[in-house]
Amino acid sequence: MSDLSVKPIFNYCKRAAERIYDNLPSLTLKDGKILDSIKWAGQHISSPQNRVILGATALMSQPFIDLHNRNVDEETREVSAARTVAKILAGTSTGFFVRHYSIKVAEALTKTENIRRVTDTLLIPPKFKNPLVKVIKGINHYRFALGTFISIGVMMFTNFAIDAPLTKFLTNIFVKKVKDREKNKIDKDIMKPNPPVVVNNEEKTKTDNSSFIQRPSMDSFTKRKEAE
Repeated sequence: MSDLSVKPIFNYCKRAAERIYDNLPSLTLKDGKILDSIKWAGQHISSPQNRVILGATALMSQPFIDLHNRNVDEETREVSAARTVAKILAGTSTGFFVRHYSIKVAEALTKTENIRRVTDTLLIPPKFKNPLVKVIKGINHYRFALGTFISIGVMMFTNFAIDAPLTKFLTNIFVKKVKDREKNKIDKDIMKPNPPVVVNNEEKTKTDNSSFIQRPSMDSFTKRKEAE
């Protein structure tokens, strides 16, 4: 009964996805310079380098978005930007090292020369092992792809074991610096001497007249004596 109720929903989702895919605009690159640039990037930019590029791009854009968020006060903007920077630095550094050493592991297990152990060719496809081709076409691309695949599995653990604690550690450092700067700014404002109060001539005259004590005249003194 459950299969009959789920199958129509599955078919409907499948047809909706196919319709969305069919309506997507298609683009065919024909410019030789663009194609050469893409080919060069694929041949020379590895997965770790790609992670650094993504981190640098995020570092140049996301903190400025937080700093220019006018819906919150200045301290909240600075704290939010500090957390964003900490997250980017932690994620970029962890991702770079995990991918870099994963590719190193892939290279160590896909050797085509100086083979001494069974593990040196452990991850080479079987069709290239007997006999082993000295120079496999595209071996570097295979190693990069294999290293990236290995790094995905490794990052499932490092995201919790390294990335999250490192993000929290850097966030505490940056937020503390922001709060210390705000505290120093407040202390400087408190210690700053107050500007002198400028009083105009009319207010000064009124003040002088109000503070003047008038002496009793002789007539008032005589009248008071006669009354007694």
